[in-house]
Amino acid sequence: KPQPHFCFSDLPTGQQALDSNLSNLIKRNNELETLMGKLIQTCQHVEVNASRQENKLMEECDLLIDIIQQRRQIIATKIKEGKVVRLRKLAQQIANCKQCIERSSSLITQADQTLKETDHARFLQTAKSISERVSMATASSQVLIPEINLTDTFDTFALDFTREKKMLESLDYLTAPNPPGIREELCTASYDTITVHWTSDDEFSVVSYELQYAIFTGQANVVSLCNSADSWMIVPNIKQNHYTVHGLQSGTKYIFIVKAINQAGSRSSEPGTLKTNSQPFKLDPKSAHRKLKISHDNLTVERDETSSKKSHTQDRFVSQGSYGVLGNVYIDSGRHYWEALIGGSTWYAVGIAYKSAPKHEWVGKNACSWVLCRCNSSWVVRHNGKELPIEPSPHLRRIGVLLDYDAGSLAFYDAVSSQHLYTFDVAFAQPVCPVFNIWNKCLTVLTGLPIPDHLESAELQD
Repeated sequence: KPQPHFCFSDLPTGQQALDSNLSNLIKRNNELETLMGKLIQTCQHVEVNASRQENKLMEECDLLIDIIQQRRQIIATKIKEGKVVRLRKLAQQIANCKQCIERSSSLITQADQTLKETDHARFLQTAKSISERVSMATASSQVLIPEINLTDTFDTFALDFTREKKMLESLDYLTAPNPPGIREELCTASYDTITVHWTSDDEFSVVSYELQYAIFTGQANVVSLCNSADSWMIVPNIKQNHYTVHGLQSGTKYIFIVKAINQAGSRSSEPGTLKTNSQPFKLDPKSAHRKLKISHDNLTVERDETSSKKSHTQDRFVSQGSYGVLGNVYIDSGRHYWEALIGGSTWYAVGIAYKSAPKHEWVGKNACSWVLCRCNSSWVVRHNGKELPIEPSPHLRRIGVLLDYDAGSLAFYDAVSSQHLYTFDVAFAQPVCPVFNIWNKCLTVLTGLPIPDHLESAELQD
């Protein structure tokens, strides 16, 4: 017989493949054993819980039977007492009637005999007495009549347990309510509040809701956050399907979970993410340079060029100082976003400054202010007299400003294209105020805005 041919070079490879497959099989076998163990444990839990529920069912039914028997005894006693009271009154009335009838019958007989008397003298002797007695008897019987009540026959009550029967027929074991759903499209926010709305399919079986919330730090951390009870703020015992949370950080995204609760247990909604808006503010007319005009709604600043010549050089602008106006808030915490709409201006500055920054000095020329500037065709960011050129779109008309005071950052964006322009890293030592400078035309501020989603995503990635 020919001998089998072995290729020794294939032996290690085949051995490695077998070893790998064997490892996978052992791993899968171990996983199945673990799963089977959990299934067996679940079966044991089912047995224990079912026995517990069966015992509880017997206890609850025995309680219902006891209550029914007690009520039957109480109602039966009331019926007996009502019957006794009515029969006693009726018996007394019957006795009164009988007594009156007996007296009346005797008087009728005597009166009848008197009327048959043929002796006129004897008739006159007895007629007067008999007549008085008949009148008195008639009056006493008339007094007795109002006491008689022939309508109280004990038929003006009902034993109708239809509703209770339906309730008993609907008896069933109670299950935990279905998970509620957060309606993000109905939720609203301000700079420090969020009103959460939700719906529930089992609204009538829900005893109360519980709202849980925490700061959202990224989708990857949602699972770990959900498993950590210490990270959540909890609002218990909510009876409506909405709730307003106060005292939140401005410009911050939060994760919310709603739990529906009844006697059988609870189920939680899928997590929902909502965010607060930025701190709203307006321009402060009192802080404006005398050559600037502030609109009636305090949202637009315009350079008053009525008394100035059309041609100005940069030196003349420098000598005239900074035509600026401040926002009417000072910020010392949180995250805030606002936008400046450029109304045809080619010479302006947008940024922030400390309260201690010199009045009407060029912003960015000192250590107390940070700004993005345009000087005709030149674009720079400036702080403490140092300028760094930037290259935004030449048609930049809307500047987004993102201030994260706690993290120490001030970022500028093209709000239309989402282009990142520059970020200052600052260890803020004082409260800061939005500042706007303009040397020609006008600009308008948009405040109280939520931080755009694309900026949130960019920050999380950074």
